[in-house]
Amino acid sequence: MKTVIDAHEISKVYNADKIPVYAVNGVHLHVEEGEFIALVGPSGSGKTTLLNIIGGLDHPTSGHVQIGDVDITHLSENKLIDFRLYNIGFVFQAFNLIPVLTAKENVEFVMLMQKKSKTERNKRSEDLLTEVGLADKMNAKPAELSGGQQQRVAVARALASKPRFVLADEPTANLDSLSAGNLLDMMAKLNADEKMTFIFSTHDQRVIDKARRVITLVDGKIKSDIKQ
Repeated sequence: MKTVIDAHEISKVYNADKIPVYAVNGVHLHVEEGEFIALVGPSGSGKTTLLNIIGGLDHPTSGHVQIGDVDITHLSENKLIDFRLYNIGFVFQAFNLIPVLTAKENVEFVMLMQKKSKTERNKRSEDLLTEVGLADKMNAKPAELSGGQQQRVAVARALASKPRFVLADEPTANLDSLSAGNLLDMMAKLNADEKMTFIFSTHDQRVIDKARRVITLVDGKIKSDIKQ
């Protein structure tokens, strides 16, 4: 299998000059293409911090992250922005949709930043929104959509750039059971059909049950790493 992510001895320390607090403490993580991973553990265990470091949204205090053949840890901010744009899809717990844009425009936005043609943007955004069951909501703005519908737009947006992998932080946390189940089924199908790599930070047992690898973090360290 092809390696997507190799994180070496990642640590994130706060208050280092007084009483240090380790959000992440010496984590090594190797992820291969097409994996479907649940990152679990109690609140404060370091899940979101680790996810943000892997995605280049935060910098580690020590260690480095290799994505493919690129070490992202020491990239300049501009190069890191470009790298994320073409390689990483993000699904945030708070959705982070742009409120003045329609569902279709939200999905198109990342492709607009990639300077894709209007024809390509139009086709891919429509295809993705249809795939997530929102063919009839393309022109709706976020405020006109339910939480589950907004999350599906967020997933479609994360996939629009054709990223190497998708990082999803508590993607089902605010969803009802039906919406959560549908969302997970859709992401599992994308994982199977397109070999898209997914890493979830989650407390949700439904996500854990779907995952094929479960990594448990406790106090910033990996306590267990189990394939299932």
